[in-house]
Amino acid sequence: MTRPASPGLADGLLAVHAHPDDETLATGALLASRAAAGRPVTVVTCTRGERGEVIDTPSHPTGLARLEGDGPALAAHRETELAAAVAALGGSPGVVGHAFLDTVGVPGADTGPRFEDSGMAWVAPGIAGPADDAPTTAFARVPLEDAAARLAALVRTLRPAVVATYEERGGYGHPDHVRVHGVVVRALSLAADPGAPLPGEPWGGAELWQAVAPSAALRAGRRALAAAPEAAALAARAGLTFPDADEPLPPLATHDAALAGDDPADVAVRTVDVAPVLDRVLAAMGAHATQVQHATRASAASGGEELLGWYALSNEVLAPVLAREHYLVSRPVVPRPEARR
Repeated sequence: MTRPASPGLADGLLAVHAHPDDETLATGALLASRAAAGRPVTVVTCTRGERGEVIDTPSHPTGLARLEGDGPALAAHRETELAAAVAALGGSPGVVGHAFLDTVGVPGADTGPRFEDSGMAWVAPGIAGPADDAPTTAFARVPLEDAAARLAALVRTLRPAVVATYEERGGYGHPDHVRVHGVVVRALSLAADPGAPLPGEPWGGAELWQAVAPSAALRAGRRALAAAPEAAALAARAGLTFPDADEPLPPLATHDAALAGDDPADVAVRTVDVAPVLDRVLAAMGAHATQVQHATRASAASGGEELLGWYALSNEVLAPVLAREHYLVSRPVVPRPEARR
């Protein structure tokens, strides 16, 4: 565990994610941009990715295939990858703080076992579902109140202006991502509740930023990716495939009404330009070598308005690095006095 960012600063950012690499893939530009601007940034990771697949192929040799299926060994290795990625996003070690959620204590609470990766299964291109054999210590099975209380205590300590995570269906359906969203929403409510049995002063000043993507931008990025000569050469050389721009999109791209301002929900939309921090984001992707392969900047000949680069996960499907990250922004729901327990 590295130190969290300095507490008590109203421009701070707290990003909450399920596994090592999610901080980069889902919110990398937001983290890097805030860090580059000198604002306090902390990442909380809820598991160590014990059940992740390991990439070790002729075109992306890591020599670490033996770690797949060995939960403790893979977890230990992914901790080192995460530390390197967080340092890359921050520009140097120590700029971005980090903690694992199961190390964040609530006075009087049993520390309990480590929170573990629940596993997943690919159910469609780019869309995940739950694994059939999730362990009893899987994060998706951790009592929501236990995890939320830990996070709420940290929110009270750091008092961030922004808490960032996935949208309610976890971006692409991973059960741990879905659970993280629920934990974050509940934690913000607890942190703001004067009646919650938590240390520290209540804090209700954090906006909730949910990572999403416009459908049109994602489809345009996929089309530009398929047309990029360098990406085509990489795909042929490494045995990778391209996503179908017309296939159903993952849940993070199902919020077009809200992004257009047509959703009745009380949300705003924020965007983060990726280009100014692209080198940091690609370096962080590269740090997660067991999980991310071929993170590449697009050349002038291959790039376009929406395409800055590409990468692939263990499913061996190329994905575009888009020009902007998008977030739905809302204020947390503060419990009414009569609803406090």
